[in-house]
Amino acid sequence: MARDKRGGRDLREPRPVEVQTGFHSLAEGSALYRCGGTRVLVTASVDESVPPFLEGTGKGWVTAEYQMHPRANPRRRERRDGRERPLGGRAREIERLIGRSLRAAVELSKLGERSIHIDCDVLEADGGTRTASITAGFIALAQALHKLRQDRRLEIPVLRDQVAAISVGHVDGEYALDLCYAEDSTARVDLNVVGTAKGGIVEIQGTAEGEAVARSDMDAMIDLGMEGISKLCTIQGEALAGAGVELEKLLMRK
Repeated sequence: MARDKRGGRDLREPRPVEVQTGFHSLAEGSALYRCGGTRVLVTASVDESVPPFLEGTGKGWVTAEYQMHPRANPRRRERRDGRERPLGGRAREIERLIGRSLRAAVELSKLGERSIHIDCDVLEADGGTRTASITAGFIALAQALHKLRQDRRLEIPVLRDQVAAISVGHVDGEYALDLCYAEDSTARVDLNVVGTAKGGIVEIQGTAEGEAVARSDMDAMIDLGMEGISKLCTIQGEALAGAGVELEKLLMRK
């Protein structure tokens, strides 16, 4: 059993996860999500309108925003001011990843002309903030869809499948799942895998540091990532059930 030097956990298992649903009383969906030392607050807000390029199409939209709390890291960072300090390229890229990933979960043509905004605020960062935001984002999204169903504003299921995400790495000669910052900073390879409960792949982001990695290693890491995503989907389902959300009623049947 591969174990790290920071707590003795099995490196082929996700870090411990805790989910508090309904944390934000005003949003249609919310989750305070913890994996290891990373904590993310995610809300899902429903807006009965769509961007101009979708007006008149009957289609909905899912989009995301992502930011770090000033004290998400060991040293405080200045709070971003949109007028003076535009959102950096890394944060913008993460926002787009979260949005793409969660749109993959929804049949937008069945959502109606409404938008669901996923806001991800990283309270504490110890690796895997983008993957935690996606996994928690799905929980918040499902709660918002449940609220629309309760209010009779959405009569049909619109979810294609659950979506979750996790990081995978090659650390000290071992495959490692759900990397903390210390593991990520020394990893030979760092992958972010986004997938579905049914085993589909939404997106893979990855790079080797220095020497190229063998295809067999990449395949093994993707397989490990999909195993981790399956476990996270189980956690999502349990969290939603605890919030009174019947996930099966939100999922389209094929």
